[in-house]
Amino acid sequence: MNSFINVLLLVVTFPTMLVSVFVGFDLPIDFLNTTGGKLLYRFEVFLVLGMIYAIISLRRSVRRWMGVRMTAQTNKFAWNGEISKERKQRVILYTCLEATMLFFLAISYYIVTKQALFISLVLVFFALESLVFLVVNAKHHFRVGITSKAVLVSDREVILIYLAGLRKVSVSQQTIYFDYIEELQLSCPIDCIEMENRPAFFEKLEAQLDPNRVLFQNTNPK
Repeated sequence: MNSFINVLLLVVTFPTMLVSVFVGFDLPIDFLNTTGGKLLYRFEVFLVLGMIYAIISLRRSVRRWMGVRMTAQTNKFAWNGEISKERKQRVILYTCLEATMLFFLAISYYIVTKQALFISLVLVFFALESLVFLVVNAKHHFRVGITSKAVLVSDREVILIYLAGLRKVSVSQQTIYFDYIEELQLSCPIDCIEMENRPAFFEKLEAQLDPNRVLFQNTNPK
């Protein structure tokens, strides 16, 4: 989910930076017979682009806050444990890098043209939100949980894997694969789970499933 959101943000960034450069440096736009500084509806264009940034970022923020809130309710899960220390370090690093990039973009837009102020404010807000998310949740709230219906991983991204229709669970190259009917396959990194907790994780996962319908393969840690 998080990678998909980052791709969307990157897609929005290219036209936004292009518009900012044309407006900020008053470059000619030949096919409109005008220049960037005299472009009509500049305010509306920057407003719409800022709203697109806000909607995409808000969707990610709401989803991950909801995810950590759900996994924090440990009594509602058949099994629940913190993500591994190794993954937690990566989550902290990647989230800080994302926040830094948002700050950098915000400053860049504002330097190029003051008319991109709204976009810059949106980016700064969500960069700060990411850092607050880390401060509040990084210590104990990044977790993995198993219920009778799904596996839920919540940290900087949310991975939800339903158990209905599951036919096979296997581990290969540091990834847990979940194979379903009609050739659907989902996956999550095995380092979401601390090494010493993996036997309990797979034991509880197997207990939620019909052993006559679901095959477990390579799930015994060596």
